[in-house]
Amino acid sequence: MSETQQDPEVRGMDGRNATMIGSAIVVSTLAVLGGLFPDAFGAVASELLDYTTTNFGWFLLLSVFLLTVLLVGLAISEFGRIRLGPEGSRPEYSFVTWVAMLFSAGFGAGLVFWGVAEPMSHFLTTPFATVEAQTPQAARLAMGYAFFHWGLSQWSVFAIVGLAIGLLQFRKRRDGLVSTTLEPIIGTRPAAKVGVDVLAVIATVMGVATSVGLGVLQISGGIHTVFGVESSLLTQMFVVTAMWLAYMLSSTTGLRRGIPWLSNINLGLCVVLLVYVFIAGPTVFILNAFVLSLGDYLANFVQYSLRLTPYVGGTWVRDWTIFYWAWAIAWSPFVGAFVARVSRGRTIREFIIGVLVIPPSIACVWIAVFGGTALYEDLRHGAGIAEIVDQDVAQALFATYAQLPLTQVLSILSIVLVFTFLVTSADSATYVLASMTTRGRLNPPFIAKVIWGGLIAVIAAVLLAAGGLTSLQTASLVAALPFTILLLLMAFAIVRLLRREPLPIRAADLRHHQRLSAAAEAVPAPATPADTVTGAGTDTSTDTGTGERTEDDRKA
Repeated sequence: MSETQQDPEVRGMDGRNATMIGSAIVVSTLAVLGGLFPDAFGAVASELLDYTTTNFGWFLLLSVFLLTVLLVGLAISEFGRIRLGPEGSRPEYSFVTWVAMLFSAGFGAGLVFWGVAEPMSHFLTTPFATVEAQTPQAARLAMGYAFFHWGLSQWSVFAIVGLAIGLLQFRKRRDGLVSTTLEPIIGTRPAAKVGVDVLAVIATVMGVATSVGLGVLQISGGIHTVFGVESSLLTQMFVVTAMWLAYMLSSTTGLRRGIPWLSNINLGLCVVLLVYVFIAGPTVFILNAFVLSLGDYLANFVQYSLRLTPYVGGTWVRDWTIFYWAWAIAWSPFVGAFVARVSRGRTIREFIIGVLVIPPSIACVWIAVFGGTALYEDLRHGAGIAEIVDQDVAQALFATYAQLPLTQVLSILSIVLVFTFLVTSADSATYVLASMTTRGRLNPPFIAKVIWGGLIAVIAAVLLAAGGLTSLQTASLVAALPFTILLLLMAFAIVRLLRREPLPIRAADLRHHQRLSAAAEAVPAPATPADTVTGAGTDTSTDTGTGERTEDDRKA
């Protein structure tokens, strides 16, 4: 279906306006409540989230694990050869640009924020109560769990949405709406489709707005550390305004210029910082920590994926692993839709391996370098980074830089990196939101981008001023439970779709067929019955030895 076509039932209800207006009203209402009554709103949101994670945490863990297993199975199966597009299609973006866009839109700013903060948090408050804090064993556990939280499980949630949308949008030529991926399950009823799309838009706006707000806090904290400028509301509003201008300017260039350029800049800055800290920091310690943590991650993957504490109690798993999975699930409509959009033309195997392996690998390397450096300084030199992180997680990265040469330069580059990461994420989000609210169009109108881009900036600014940012973040995670059910239905729909899809001919089979055809053409054609009757080229008579033919020969 082209982007100008639409299901007649949805068209009759004007699904575009229903999704746009409905989601805008709900998001604005939640933002106003969070701004006017941050404490009360936060208390209700926290109560809902605690109820969800306490009573359904097992469901979130099991679902994410099953989705991961399904994706690995699809990648190694014969379905892996199917393309996200027609059989003759090829990737729209180069491999490096594709990886950079995945990395930037998915979790780049979060990784810069938590690359030091998470392992140091686990180092101070260990995942297992039997392990003493701030010991070598605590450091090992901290790195292994940080690898796990930023590994393939989180990205399997994004990949399942991206795969469903990519198959329907580029191979079946349908729209790129989340509701369309569920049509085999929910049908084409307008109310059901609009309801699913509104939920996806709400989760995306709230998630991106809170991420922008949290990123602004880190940037303003970095400005205070580097330049001594107070991290005031005025500074935060200035950062929000600059960010809004940057991502709206980028959005005018579309997906072929703005986002690819920003993504490549992000990746380049990451490489520069990564290489410098690796060389200037404890290089051998980092290498040893990386290999050991990778082994711990692989060895404990199933245990960590399904770990709960019904016998000993505690809230660590709920506060970290289940919280991470809820955050990833709430973000899945946005990241999944964007990942699908930039992956057109790739095979399912290439898509799954690329999404599940490359970004998590980059994340693990980043955590090993930056988190490993921070752990080394605390273990060997008593730098006290863990205590600083406990007071303010936004200072984690800058406290680590204080132990290295060129502290100021590293801090400035990191501020720029967080800024460009957030601009890329917000730009990607405005595109996805505009597409979701204009019938899944591949090239949504600029006015729709302006509306959602402005709403994201206003929500972030209002909640920063009112102190309700954390409340809205908590509220956005409540959407994780219904979305988990939708993800499982989406996985079922993917399997049904692939089982009906004709498999492409394998390259090896095609070469074998070509060799057989060539060999067949090289063999002379066998004699025909006509040749036998006329005796063409051969004397088939039988000589009796007397020079006469037998009776049978004469009859013949």
